[in-house]
Amino acid sequence: MTIPIPARLEHVLDLLVDAVCVVDTGGRFVYASAACERIFGYTPEEMLGRPMIEMVHPDDRARTLAAAAKIMSGIPNPHFENRYLRKDGGTVHIMWSARWSEADGVRIAVARDITARRHAEAVQAALLDISEAAHTTADLLALFRRIHQIIGGLLPAQNCFVALHDPATGMLSFPYFVDAYDRAPAPIPLDAGTLTGEVIRSGEALLLAPDRGMHLPAHVRPIGRPSLDWLGVPLVARGRVLGALVVQSYTGDVRYRESDRQLLQFVSTQVAAAIERKQNETWLRHIAQHDALTALPNRTLFDDRLQAALRHAHRDDGLLGVLYLDLDRFKLVNDRHGHETGDALLRDTARRIRHCVRESDTVGRMGGDEFVVLLAGIQQADHAMVAGEKIRTALLQPFEVGGQRLSVSASIGVAVFPGHGSEGQHLIREADRAMYDAKQRGGNRCVMAAMQASGRAVQSLDGPS
Repeated sequence: MTIPIPARLEHVLDLLVDAVCVVDTGGRFVYASAACERIFGYTPEEMLGRPMIEMVHPDDRARTLAAAAKIMSGIPNPHFENRYLRKDGGTVHIMWSARWSEADGVRIAVARDITARRHAEAVQAALLDISEAAHTTADLLALFRRIHQIIGGLLPAQNCFVALHDPATGMLSFPYFVDAYDRAPAPIPLDAGTLTGEVIRSGEALLLAPDRGMHLPAHVRPIGRPSLDWLGVPLVARGRVLGALVVQSYTGDVRYRESDRQLLQFVSTQVAAAIERKQNETWLRHIAQHDALTALPNRTLFDDRLQAALRHAHRDDGLLGVLYLDLDRFKLVNDRHGHETGDALLRDTARRIRHCVRESDTVGRMGGDEFVVLLAGIQQADHAMVAGEKIRTALLQPFEVGGQRLSVSASIGVAVFPGHGSEGQHLIREADRAMYDAKQRGGNRCVMAAMQASGRAVQSLDGPS
């Protein structure tokens, strides 16, 4: 059935910017004005006889049917919003004003395209959400996850990653990488000829859709599984390209258009500002908690980790060890070779100590040539002595510093929870006292602290002094 419309009236209706639709009791279009083609992509002739619900976005169909039932019961609805699927696969947001004509047995509705308004509102909300995320997320990874969620609200982003460029090394890293097929790539040079590198190097967005004439540049190559569509935008903050934000699609269900490129590029400025802010926060937190010379945890961070380890040890009835280390005759190195050489020796010392312990252990610098080591979760008290002896032996090997061959040794004191104390500062003091015992015995040795009921150290592993 079609609704006969007088020619003069139909001409007037076709001049309207909004679309006029008439739907019968079966939910099929029986009239569509000319504006329908602009809004929905279908000609009026293509819409006639077609079920209205087939054009509604799947996520909006249930509430659309519920709203239609109310209108057919005689309750007009002048402000109902839903989404329709265009003929080209795009989504259009519609504001409907509809009522039921009992005499004609049809639902008459006027459709206004509010896609641009909804899009602007969504983008504005996304920008605010990204700005808020820069202040509220705990770290960069949490920020990346939140950005992924926000971007996913604007365009399809099931496969999304962030690449960051380190100007100091010229390397690209992939700290956030969510993909249906591939894992995050290992760091690669910026000039390795990758798509991501091209976006960062050029500072220009790149949209690849081979079946639409957008092909891979001759001098670049993809990484991992080839995608159907690939869209990457540079992340630029204060004139500097920090990295790139990339989304990609492997199936025809998700395709990217020029409008998606413009949208992603528009929000990328806020994303870059959020990332830069979080990087600065991370760096400030790092320098507040780490020694500037060796990059090891400083006293504050070491104490925090010691307290956390003690809580676990108390709860699990476990053991932990604290080592206090001082280089023997380090002052002679500074006096004979200068402070620059001494600083280089301290950096090399820090690296050697780190290589002697587990990844889960903490090596800190207390200042000068004094270092501390936290051995969490050891099985036996003498394991701390074994670790101390391993460090002592490693530091006996000559150092090559600035073309010079230098030799030092270390005095190491060891304290173990709970035998030498139950509080962090007490354990550090006991390990420090044991270190001085080692120093007074000529250095180059590892000494266990005295038990609290005893007077002095009760065990030592001596090296040649």
